[in-house]
Amino acid sequence: MKNNGTKVLIVILIILILAAGGLMAYKIIKDKENKEEINELEENQNENIITAPVEEKKVQIFNGNDRPIAVMIDNHNLAWPQGGLNKAYLVYEIIVEGGETRLMALFKGVDVSKIGPVRSARHYFLDYAMENDAIYTHFGWSPQAQSDIPRYSINNINGITESSTNFWRTTDKKSPHNVATSTSAILKMAEAKGYNTKSIKESVLNYVTDNVNLEDGISATTVTIPHSTLQTVRYEYDEENQIYKRYARNKAQTDWDTGNSITTKNIIITFCDNHTLDDGENKGRQGLYNIGTFDGYYITNGKAIKIKCIKEARNLQTKYQDLEGNEIEVNDGNTWINICPTNAKVEIEGQEEITE
Repeated sequence: MKNNGTKVLIVILIILILAAGGLMAYKIIKDKENKEEINELEENQNENIITAPVEEKKVQIFNGNDRPIAVMIDNHNLAWPQGGLNKAYLVYEIIVEGGETRLMALFKGVDVSKIGPVRSARHYFLDYAMENDAIYTHFGWSPQAQSDIPRYSINNINGITESSTNFWRTTDKKSPHNVATSTSAILKMAEAKGYNTKSIKESVLNYVTDNVNLEDGISATTVTIPHSTLQTVRYEYDEENQIYKRYARNKAQTDWDTGNSITTKNIIITFCDNHTLDDGENKGRQGLYNIGTFDGYYITNGKAIKIKCIKEARNLQTKYQDLEGNEIEVNDGNTWINICPTNAKVEIEGQEEITE
């Protein structure tokens, strides 16, 4: 009997040992499976993080498919201050008769309630309206512009033929320096004329979202551009806000309504000669030799580099390249393009370093 009890006890112990071993083996296998599941989950999560699309930054100054609007702006000193220039993404300044300059401001996708004073068209400004695919807005025209507008099928709005609700005269300035309009009025007139108000044409300038600092450029905290003996423009760099404030004939330029300084993020200078037209009217109207390759500067963030400005035809976009032939990258902000004679004594000066 004693032997039988011992045998039973041994069998029981063996069963217990096997059960314990099986339980331990099960636990080990289960832990391993759980660990593998956790690792797989972590890997999937990591994959999701890695493959998640990164939101691309977009240029703000030129976006959407709203068609640009170009407006001729009076730049006689009796026309100052002017309205709407700080909301333009691009402004061209070019000589007209008498040594004066005239401006063409371009607006895209913005609501501007007061633009002006609006003045008459000049034919060489049409070249820059065409290369921007802009609705060209003016108040009167020279004979050359009047001829070229239909010749090039330019969508234009001549304020002289429009109602006083769309082009109105203000009382704080004297005629002819007191005509104003708005983007909403221009768009309403454009739609009535059957003009497209949308455009997919790319920008003339190669705007980028990354900051352009022109590390190899020269210091440019003051830029002086003598368009003529009458009209000299100066830009002063505001380092805190990284913009340039505009002066003309030693007077700070301000907005018509707000009184804010006229400022720009970018400045482009193109050296391109004008000439007096022999049109029999003896009014000193000008032409512009703007087809070809011209020297220039690109200026931003307190620095300047030399560039080439290439225009191959009146209706083709100007190419702005560095001296190695690469298209320049332009900071995402508004730009003034000053076209001045090749003999203009442009001065680009840097801030003097302070030494102890």
